[in-house]
Amino acid sequence: MKQLMLASGNVGKLKELSVALTDFGFELQLQPKEPAYDVAETGTTFVENAIIKARHAARISGLPTLADDSGLIVPALNGEPGVYSARYAGEQASDQHNYQRLLEKLHGIDDRRSYFYCCLVMMQHADDPAPLIAEGRWHGEISLQPSGEGGFGYDPVFYLPDLNCSAAELPAAEKLRLSHRGQAVRQLKSRLQSRA
Repeated sequence: MKQLMLASGNVGKLKELSVALTDFGFELQLQPKEPAYDVAETGTTFVENAIIKARHAARISGLPTLADDSGLIVPALNGEPGVYSARYAGEQASDQHNYQRLLEKLHGIDDRRSYFYCCLVMMQHADDPAPLIAEGRWHGEISLQPSGEGGFGYDPVFYLPDLNCSAAELPAAEKLRLSHRGQAVRQLKSRLQSRA
């Protein structure tokens, strides 16, 4: 098994991505909880931030690295919360504070279309000039109030009209099948196969 660093401390992401990548001979590991691995996400796009995280973790670990950057985009709010999705209501904001701020900003706005976006970047080493980049988009709309106990982030207010439920009401396996991250993982696997 080849070691692959995940440029994240998120155990949930590790579980999701490990299952998807085991058939490619990768053993995914979380980056250590050390200050050296902290890096400012100074990009203005998800792609830039994923590259920043992957390059930084690869440089410190010396291992091939996978990074993910994702968030929610609401066109009626000029793309907000976008790259600031995790800190929309402030640096230490909870998921609930973030989605409550979103609901407040959308008050009185009829166009509630939105989509989740995910970018995955895999680098063989810190100076990899041709990283693998995969992306996914999951379309829905923002509900008037939260519903559901599952998921995380904006899932309770991300409504799926075709399924008549929020992302937080979906079983985990169904969410992964439909979601932006699930789409990005499938695209990454396809690119890994074509590179092999």
